[in-house]
Amino acid sequence: MSNKAPFSINFLGIRRLFAALSIILVLGSIGLLATQGLNLGMDFTGGTAVVAKGENEVIIDDVRSALEGTPFEEATVVRYGSPRDISIRVPTLNDMPADQVGPRLTEVVESKLPGLTVQQVEFVGPQVGDELRDESGLALLMALGLMLVYVWFRFTNKFGVATVVALLHDVIIVLGLFSLMRWTFDLTVLAAVLALIGYSLNDSIVVADRIRENFRDTRETDPEKIINGSLNETLSRTINTSFTTLLVLVALFFFGGEVMRAFSEALLVGIAVGTYSSIYVVTNMLFLMKVDKQDFIIPEKKEVDDMP
Repeated sequence: MSNKAPFSINFLGIRRLFAALSIILVLGSIGLLATQGLNLGMDFTGGTAVVAKGENEVIIDDVRSALEGTPFEEATVVRYGSPRDISIRVPTLNDMPADQVGPRLTEVVESKLPGLTVQQVEFVGPQVGDELRDESGLALLMALGLMLVYVWFRFTNKFGVATVVALLHDVIIVLGLFSLMRWTFDLTVLAAVLALIGYSLNDSIVVADRIRENFRDTRETDPEKIINGSLNETLSRTINTSFTTLLVLVALFFFGGEVMRAFSEALLVGIAVGTYSSIYVVTNMLFLMKVDKQDFIIPEKKEVDDMP
């Protein structure tokens, strides 16, 4: 095993504690998703979106204040390109026919906010929302399935199972947090979850690669020592990658506006969970499946005697 590890942290000494933590978080998330589900955004439930343009920069808080006391006070107001453009999204209203929402909202906006002109009204029907929801779920399942196939071919069966379990762990916890906090789940969040799958897989593969290499190269036979050494050797890379990614996401969270808020929230949580799972979920699964050196022995090719 390599002696280049800059750290000497006994990660696996507390692996049972983190295994219990992961089980609690996953079961709690599944319970939340089963009982109260996700707060689906207009992309999935249908509704009306209005794009308006101001003569000068539009103050978002002024628009929200103008909508208070109207049937549209629950609308989502975000910037739409330049500081003069905004988008107002209204979910389906039970007490107002869908074809009246656009004209009524236009009337409210232009009467209460002089200088603001509605440029575009777009209606998203419930059927479109249902189709988007079904297709989004299918995209998520396909992403996980393809990852499973890729890892299965690249590593042994045990690594394939461990990595895919880690991906499921990350996705379920992020969705559970969105359910708990009642944060809106829309297409931008779905994009963030798919990005999280890619990030978490990459992190897990880096760790798995080093573990496999050390199992093959060392005379050490204790799996715990080999895996601990591998985690310490990759720790610098894990910290640097996670830290630089988090810097970008923090910038998006604070300066990306409302449009990027849900995307950055999902990935901020996802990066933290993904980094944790690449260390503790993958290794706990390997221990559960009793990984040892026999799993990494490269079979010798049989020599074929072609002499007559």
